[in-house]
Amino acid sequence: GAWGADLGRMAELLGGGVTGGGKGVCMHAVIAGVLMSATAGQVGFVMVGPKRVELTAYAGIPHMAFSEVIVDMDKVVGTLQAVVGEMESRYKKFAAVAVRNIESYNRHPRILKKLPYWVVIIDELADLMMAAPFEVEKLLCRLAQLARATGIHLVVATQRPSVDVVTGLIKANFPTRIAF
Repeated sequence: GAWGADLGRMAELLGGGVTGGGKGVCMHAVIAGVLMSATAGQVGFVMVGPKRVELTAYAGIPHMAFSEVIVDMDKVVGTLQAVVGEMESRYKKFAAVAVRNIESYNRHPRILKKLPYWVVIIDELADLMMAAPFEVEKLLCRLAQLARATGIHLVVATQRPSVDVVTGLIKANFPTRIAF
């Protein structure tokens, strides 16, 4: 339906600003909008919330691409690696039927099981960048550069949009930015 076209046009989103500035409200609005317009088979969420506050309310929803909201910092890099793995797997599926993106793949006559879109929500980028800056920057940039065609989109928020958190490389790969 129309939600697929809208999600297909969604750019990677980066929101930054002070506590109480509205980042959480915006994130919940994005999540609620998707939940209200798409089934679990159409969209899956990957949620990373190291603050353990904003995203844990979504723990039981059927739309989760992985079984849980990731709150443990030790699991963050592995989770992002798994998302990159899914992206690469999707590109191989596209190549097998000679298409370039998720929309063409899901419309292809030989495809019986459509791929769901994925929305990767990261609640506090600063915590991730403090724990594993090189790996997180590398994985986020790879996803921001390549994942949109595969139907995987990023929504990232941070209270500290300083250069040590939002590096030049990250900033360059997130064309849609909201200041709170």
